Amino acid sequence: MTPTRWWLVRHAPVINPTKVIYGQHDIDCDVDDATIFNAVAETLPSGALWLQSPLGRTRKTAEAIRAAGCAGDDPVDEPRLMEQCFGDWQGQVREHILSRQPEAYRRFWLAPADECAPNGESFVDVIGRVRTALGDWSARAAGRDVVAVMHGGSIRAALAIALDIAPAKALAFHTETVSVTRIDHYPDGAWGVAFVNATPGRPAPRH
Repeated sequence: MTPTRWWLVRHAPVINPTKVIYGQHDIDCDVDDATIFNAVAETLPSGALWLQSPLGRTRKTAEAIRAAGCAGDDPVDEPRLMEQCFGDWQGQVREHILSRQPEAYRRFWLAPADECAPNGESFVDVIGRVRTALGDWSARAAGRDVVAVMHGGSIRAALAIALDIAPAKALAFHTETVSVTRIDHYPDGAWGVAFVNATPGRPAPRH
């Protein structure tokens, strides 16, 4: 059975000197490290279907990878792959939120998979919308490679789905910027995980 191979790429590092919570807040990113983008472009398959979150940092990252020589279909905006929405907290500094809404802030971090920021969504909600996106596109692109440029939260959601693990467990995964994670969807509905958080173009970590 030929799977649909999902290549999940996290966006480039954000430019965030004031350390605000960004979530779905549209914030710029740094795509100046050509070595990393060349290495990622060599890692990804050519001729793939490309999806991207409609936020600027994912679009800019996709453009940098493709400019480094990775050919494929023109990217399609897929809002269901966006980062978790942190509602009223987006664009605000954590310390300011803690001082103004201490109980809501503490409650959120005690149960981050289930709790929502005011007017935001929970990680469980993110898993729900990512699940429908993965299902829809796996059917439409059956047997193909799909490169999806997205976010740390939505990649963790995809791993929760592929591994069939509790949302809180999936939050333990670390996803570096411009890292690549590969999950495979089979025609019978089963999932496989090929690798997580690969970081082409960077030195191997020291132990």
